[in-house]
Amino acid sequence: MSLIKQNKDILKKAQSDGVKFINLQFTDILGIIKNVAIPIERLPDALEKGVWFDGSSIEGFARIHESDMVLKPDISTYRVIPWMTHERKSARFICDIYTPDNEPFEGDPRGILKKAIAEAKKLGFVYNTGPEVEFFLFRKDEKGNIVPLPHDVGGYFDYSPRDMATDVRRDIIFALEDLGMQVEMSHHEVAAGQHEIDVKYSDALSSADNTITLKSTIKSIAQKYDLYASFMPKPIFGINGSGMHVHQSFFNSKGKNAFYDPKDKYKLSKIAYGFVAGQLKHVKSFSAVTAPIVNSYKRLVPGYEAPVYICWAQINRSALIRIPRFSPGREQATRCELRCPDPSCNPYLAFAVMLKAGLDGIKSGLTPPTPIEEDVYEFDSKELEKKKIETLPGSLGEALSEMSKDKVVIDALGEHTYQKFVEAKKAEWDAYRIRVTQWEIDNYLEQI
Repeated sequence: MSLIKQNKDILKKAQSDGVKFINLQFTDILGIIKNVAIPIERLPDALEKGVWFDGSSIEGFARIHESDMVLKPDISTYRVIPWMTHERKSARFICDIYTPDNEPFEGDPRGILKKAIAEAKKLGFVYNTGPEVEFFLFRKDEKGNIVPLPHDVGGYFDYSPRDMATDVRRDIIFALEDLGMQVEMSHHEVAAGQHEIDVKYSDALSSADNTITLKSTIKSIAQKYDLYASFMPKPIFGINGSGMHVHQSFFNSKGKNAFYDPKDKYKLSKIAYGFVAGQLKHVKSFSAVTAPIVNSYKRLVPGYEAPVYICWAQINRSALIRIPRFSPGREQATRCELRCPDPSCNPYLAFAVMLKAGLDGIKSGLTPPTPIEEDVYEFDSKELEKKKIETLPGSLGEALSEMSKDKVVIDALGEHTYQKFVEAKKAEWDAYRIRVTQWEIDNYLEQI
């Protein structure tokens, strides 16, 4: 079908849906969703020529003297926003970002993921991802202040009446389904006020689109209940933080799972082993992207079910990469689960560096070390050293240092985005490390 015909069909669809406004969405390098709204009357021009905007004020984009950017809607991402009223009925497109010369902008996170996907495609693979997004629902205090005050006192998989957020999650699921996503599971997580919603896996680009849509949907529906949703990795000291475990697989051109080998003990192919080995090799370096904020490293500590030890296993959930147990008849479900990302990341950049790391392992013929099936959390320093198990960076500063040494990760981001990302993250790290915290006051002010 020609692009002109596709554009005409989308215009007819929007008109029949009664849409009044169009939201053109994209993300900055930090993963913050940005939005440009236009009336429906401007949609034909937007589809044909794109919409100009000023990129100089967007984190990680262009400098003042080269700030003109163009948003080009991806027509496959057209969705009517279900929680908008009829009078303000709106639809959204997720956009790719171009320069005025009609070239893809090198700092567009979505474009960066597309480049990595294209490399995998040349090797004959489709990269699929299925993130499990955890989050907290909080209520405001009696003065209306934003505080980490859990909305309920439920626990892992609790059911009403202890899980008072059942209605909120239900409405979130209805909204996600209206947006074209297939929700596989939702449940209360371990901590009070903590929840998880899992959307069916898909190709990495659609999955990243779904992730930013899921986050904005959760926030919007929570607001209708006078709650606020937070994807902060560790909002409350002493309880579990929120992660974003990502299930990953390769499918070949025939639609078969390229990670599956029936003759292998773990049912993994040589491709899968190379992929796992590549991610283990580069995980220290891409942690700055998959766990990108200061607070991420308050979650990535031993205990609280957050994996920090660089190893892999099948049944061991303390391992960084887990291979879900194989079930007969479910060959297509063969996958590996990377457990260190958190939901504060930009999913486009996160999936891009994860994919490039895995591809490097495949192309370099790497093999992973022996799997660790014991509980790594119980290992002391001697046992960790004996088994040659390293740990993830302990802070954002350490993660940035590791990233600076890794050409594969830098190449995945591209020089422009790498420089802009490091600039923003170093500023964040410096702002944090010079602050004097209440813990320091409590422990040092009188004693020293």
